Amino acid sequence: MKIPLTTWYLEMRSPDDLRPKRANLPGLTVQQASIPSPEFSRFLYTSVGGHWHWSDRLPWTYDQWLAHLSRPELETWVAYLAGTPAGYCELIVQPDQSVKIEYFGLLPQFIGQGIGGHLLTCAIERAWEQTTRRVWLDTCSLDSQHAYKNYEARGFTRYKTENTVVVLPDASPGPWPDAAAPAPPVAGVAHTFSTPTP
Repeated sequence: MKIPLTTWYLEMRSPDDLRPKRANLPGLTVQQASIPSPEFSRFLYTSVGGHWHWSDRLPWTYDQWLAHLSRPELETWVAYLAGTPAGYCELIVQPDQSVKIEYFGLLPQFIGQGIGGHLLTCAIERAWEQTTRRVWLDTCSLDSQHAYKNYEARGFTRYKTENTVVVLPDASPGPWPDAAAPAPPVAGVAHTFSTPTP
């Protein structure tokens, strides 16, 4: 099916612009996944993005995942609640020394508990430890309706908008075929850091 897609580009130009949010949840931690693990990263990618049409990395081989994760400019940070992965983000230092939040999101069962604001705060703080230029990301109208609000609430401002049309399957792939996770809002509301290829 063809659907209109809006992509928003957001940036933060100073660490002083960060408006932090912390979640006071027992057992909530954020840790770097320092050892490249294609199995774990693919689990995070499909579990977080499966309902939002994240599909560009699904054909990747083990070696492609390993090469991506072994890049010195990339860091993966994972939020855990009581030892269970709740969400993650990828930070990538760009050639201009800015830092892009490449992927960001939560597993469906952890949405709405304040973990997104907490994880994003931690990600932004870590990004500013790596750059003095800017922190940026893009998100789109396939994403959760909470995503854009979270970025804006943490201090990001929009600097560019793009409108396109994309071709998507009738249903998102989910974490695995016929996964019974909660269904996301209807497409056209808002998600990911990777825009589907037409």
